Amino acid sequence: MLPETRQARAAVEIARRLRRTGFESLLAGGCVRDLLLGREPKDYDVATAAEPERVMEVFPRSFGVGAHFGVVLVETEQEGERVLTEVATFRRDGVYSDGRRPDAVRYTSSAAEDAARRDFTINGLLLDPERALKDGDIRDAVLDFVYGLEDLQARRIRAIGAPENRFAEDHLRLLRGVRFAARLGFAIEEQTLAAMLAMAPALGRVSWERIRDELTRMLTEGRARRAFELLAETGMLSVVLPEVERMRGVEQPPEFHPEGDVWEHTLRLLAQLEPGCSATLAWGALLHDVGKPTSFRRAPDRIRFDGHVEVGVRIAAEIARRLRFSNDDGAQIAALVANHMRFGDVMRMKDSTLKRFFRLERFAEHLALHRMDCSASHGKLDNWEYAKRRWDVTPEETIRPARMVTGRDLIAAGFSPGPQFTEVLRIVEDAQMDGAVATREEALALALREMQKTHTMHADENDG
Repeated sequence: MLPETRQARAAVEIARRLRRTGFESLLAGGCVRDLLLGREPKDYDVATAAEPERVMEVFPRSFGVGAHFGVVLVETEQEGERVLTEVATFRRDGVYSDGRRPDAVRYTSSAAEDAARRDFTINGLLLDPERALKDGDIRDAVLDFVYGLEDLQARRIRAIGAPENRFAEDHLRLLRGVRFAARLGFAIEEQTLAAMLAMAPALGRVSWERIRDELTRMLTEGRARRAFELLAETGMLSVVLPEVERMRGVEQPPEFHPEGDVWEHTLRLLAQLEPGCSATLAWGALLHDVGKPTSFRRAPDRIRFDGHVEVGVRIAAEIARRLRFSNDDGAQIAALVANHMRFGDVMRMKDSTLKRFFRLERFAEHLALHRMDCSASHGKLDNWEYAKRRWDVTPEETIRPARMVTGRDLIAAGFSPGPQFTEVLRIVEDAQMDGAVATREEALALALREMQKTHTMHADENDG
């Protein structure tokens, strides 16, 4: 039976109205696959024999989002809410000269031809919604021109037709095949896998934005470890993230990392990423030790990674720039790398230092990364538990307290603005967070003493 969701009802309504005008219309692609697997589809797509102009005549509240490729976005209302459904005309694709999209398409009235131009057999299934509603059995309403049902049953990812052709048409399909295999827990069919291995270098011709989006989906769909194992096995990792590829085989001191090398440690973090986790946390988990391969050193006492955090921050920032992350997300990923070792000192931090630590943007992500880091190695969570407990009970107003003293107060006291203002105001704020000063009068007295010390010190230097 079809689900009773707004998206499902919208797609069925669109298909029915197009059929009433004489055009075959079916549910297509990922929604059919997910329904057969007993999963709730994220969205529903309609494939139809109606050309875009005809679709827009039938549905005035629609607009072409890929008119050159026969794609129209149709707006309907379900339970008082606006629902958008993608409607695509059956088509044959021409030559893909840019390795991304066809130079031209030709519309067709054949659903079989439309299925044959798709990427993988499990995504080439079509569903007659009228029959599904009438019979109540989704499987009996499936149109399978590409043996997708057989591959679903076998839990197998297989390209439609010659895999070399499918991957040559759109190189990003190489990554999509890995993502589907990981997310669904499927194996990759032998010839498809061989083509992936042979054509992995073609990913170097894909835009970094598209690569970023596909890798982010892998990291946030709940099967990140398997996805990155497959990326390594198919040779794609060395093309899209050579810095991460270099983690493989890099030893770690067994007393701190009994789990093994840097790669295994990182995979264990990825295995802990929940479906729907934030992209920045996921990328922070992937890159938190990216500086270790470069900083590896075998010292007399043990293996060391001196400066790996600083190196890792530079590498993570470069990866974020290369993949065209927003400035905010790139900064957060770099911050996660920069601060992941600070939890080792958390129990020894003064209150003011700890509260400044809590000021880090999206501090919950720093906590989550530290927990995963420990769980993927020695398993000791003492520092995480302490930091989490303190963070939970510390009021926000004490983490970012209103200033008791400002630069205006120092100017009013007769001091000229300068770099010393910043340091003195920080000293006062630390005292405020440590509980050493409780009133504005106490804070101002401390500020004036510190300013006088600074003034005296500079005077002594000048006399010398």
